[in-house]
Amino acid sequence: MGRRGKVELRRIEDRTSRQIRFSKRRSGLFKKAYELAVLCDAEVALVVFSPAGKLYEFSSISSLESTMERSKKYVDSEKTVDKLDVNAQSHEEIACLGDDPKLLEIGKRLQERKFSKLNADELEALEKDLSYALNRTSKRKAAVGVRIQGNGVHVDAGNKGASIGNEIVEVRDHEGA
Repeated sequence: MGRRGKVELRRIEDRTSRQIRFSKRRSGLFKKAYELAVLCDAEVALVVFSPAGKLYEFSSISSLESTMERSKKYVDSEKTVDKLDVNAQSHEEIACLGDDPKLLEIGKRLQERKFSKLNADELEALEKDLSYALNRTSKRKAAVGVRIQGNGVHVDAGNKGASIGNEIVEVRDHEGA
């Protein structure tokens, strides 16, 4: 006996049929939660609200609250770790901006801002600052090496040379000159 094929999921319009389906599906879901807890020695908590607002809950240990508290602690610690990772990455990015105080200022302002709250003038000022930063970065890139336009370019900063295919091109650092 095979399956009936793919069933389209949509709301059941008939109230009685919907209630019967909810009851059967809820029982099946609780059975699967129990099986997962027993077979895999997992701590499982399940909370279901019926369309009428009635609460149904399952916990593989004696207290649903202890599982929920454990979950809350885990989520809070994940948020803290994510925030630390973002801050560490941001500090590294700011350190890479170099000695240009304007670039450092732009980097710090980008970290502090909530862009959805900026008005038109602030957005325009931000656009000008970003254009400056992009222009400065492009100039620095041009001063250090060649523009890479595909897989055939290799830059060797050690001997200030680059190869494009079989041709050797000299790369000069114009900033130091």
